[in-house]
Amino acid sequence: MESLTAQKLESLALMANRLREDVITMVSRAGSGHIAGALDMADIFTAMYFHILNHDPKRPDWPDRDRLVLSNGHICPVYYAALAHAGYFPVKELETLRRLGSRLQGHPHRGALPGVETTSGPLGSGLSQASGIALAARLEGKRYQVYCLTSDGELGEGNYWEAAMFAGKNRLSNLTVFVDRNNIQIDGFTEQVMPLEPLAEKYRAFNWHVLEIDGHNFEEIAAAAAEAKAIHEQPTVVIAHTIPGKGVDFMENDYLWHSKPFKPGEAEKALKELRSLKGKIIAEG
Repeated sequence: MESLTAQKLESLALMANRLREDVITMVSRAGSGHIAGALDMADIFTAMYFHILNHDPKRPDWPDRDRLVLSNGHICPVYYAALAHAGYFPVKELETLRRLGSRLQGHPHRGALPGVETTSGPLGSGLSQASGIALAARLEGKRYQVYCLTSDGELGEGNYWEAAMFAGKNRLSNLTVFVDRNNIQIDGFTEQVMPLEPLAEKYRAFNWHVLEIDGHNFEEIAAAAAEAKAIHEQPTVVIAHTIPGKGVDFMENDYLWHSKPFKPGEAEKALKELRSLKGKIIAEG
């Protein structure tokens, strides 16, 4: 993993901002889609595809690639945007989100797009998939890392904790989970719908190594991934504290933006704000 120089940090910040612009444009054009989580995970997806992952877009099936499993598949607009900008398919294809016959459906489908490791949709199932991949890697003597990105709202699913118990029992140290701790879900705030705290203690009880970070800080994201690779007896969970709707003032911390269509003028307002942020990133860089 290369060092995070000031130039690299600026490059990552600009890419994350570009992914957020793409999310707004894609969802606005499609007329539907999930926005808040996609915006707040832009920094983690950027860090993954442009700094952390050992991958090759020209060889999407390279046997020794790191695997990324997206459990909360509804935030796929940012996933698709990251894959496109990383070189897995043409950026222009992002315009087809949710269209009939498009490869970019409302939840990712394995086999439809290069770079998509698993089909996701049923919440809570991604950790089971990632745990199976991590165990297979160990049995085959492979050294690749497995990353699973999950939402906090899906932690209310029972099968998620079955997988957490399985991974802890089998000491899957090649597995790292990033939890999008944005504190919202479709019906409201997580601590009102189905309280998760004390979340870190829950993972520790299942024999996981636990880290907590600012999910919008590239240095903290990268450091967490590096520390996880240095842990050899436990799987690692990174509880990434994020702001839902990050980057767009009128969306931030509003659970209603989990998923709702834009009203006239809202997408243009959001894009204007993100473009102003781009200028600020360049000026500060």
